Amino acid sequence: MDLIHKSDEEIMRVVTPIMDNLMEASTEINYEKHLLNHTERAKKTLSKEALEMMCKSYQAEFGIFADRELMGIARHHNYINVVWKQKMSKSQDEFLAILCLVQEGTRYLVDRCWIDLWQPQS
Repeated sequence: MDLIHKSDEEIMRVVTPIMDNLMEASTEINYEKHLLNHTERAKKTLSKEALEMMCKSYQAEFGIFADRELMGIARHHNYINVVWKQKMSKSQDEFLAILCLVQEGTRYLVDRCWIDLWQPQS
């Protein structure tokens, strides 16, 4: 697979605009834009209503996505996980943002992406 053999810099040139689009689409709560670079499998796992509910919920509590800082790239034989420290506009906390990138033919697509906004309950 071509993707696995790319340098970190090459991977970041591919994944950065994809992640930027996801962040913008989530902020805008734009379902079609959010799914633009997703695999068909990933598209089937997220309904428009579920995305709207998730975005409204996290935006009310944490705000919108702010700065993110690359933590690392983990290679698997058929996908790559890119992990960032993610900041939110209403929080001083740092969260994890993880994007799983796969290659389908000549296209690079998101198969999973999540921001770990989990908070322990006391």
